[in-house]
Amino acid sequence: MNKRLKVILVIILALGLIITGCSTGTNQDPWIGKPAPDFQFQNLEGQLTSLSDLQGKPVLINFWAVRCPPCRMEMPYLQQVYDGWSGKGLVFLAINNGESPSQIGEFMQSQGFSFPVLLDTRVNIAQEYNIQYIPTTFFIDKNGIIQDMKVGAFSSKEEIEKSLNKIIP
Repeated sequence: MNKRLKVILVIILALGLIITGCSTGTNQDPWIGKPAPDFQFQNLEGQLTSLSDLQGKPVLINFWAVRCPPCRMEMPYLQQVYDGWSGKGLVFLAINNGESPSQIGEFMQSQGFSFPVLLDTRVNIAQEYNIQYIPTTFFIDKNGIIQDMKVGAFSSKEEIEKSLNKIIP
């Protein structure tokens, strides 16, 4: 009986995380219409650049982690967006929160994801963006202004594209 109760509790917890994402809060309004905070980032290959270097291009920033079930759930949709919209000028930045490059690389390879991943091993960028829950996604126009934001996982590619239409003419 004790074993059965543990299994039921684990299932309930997992369903709760999947349904709500890793968040319950959605205080988005303060970010919309404001300049995106600049930051430097390093990709899995060790190349360093900054958000301000991308001025003039629309940018999608997604904060995520391998350890986050809702993050992993939305990854196929993000891959579809990366495949379909990168050729239209979209810059796609998937920022991993606090995990090792080897862990991230193994996950990306095992799942067949090819979009670029940036490292935020000390969670400095997440702090700059006041990330309290993951996944969190920002949509930044070519002038560096945040036009939309979502806290929680996307449920479809089309949901992501609605926000992309705000930053890509």
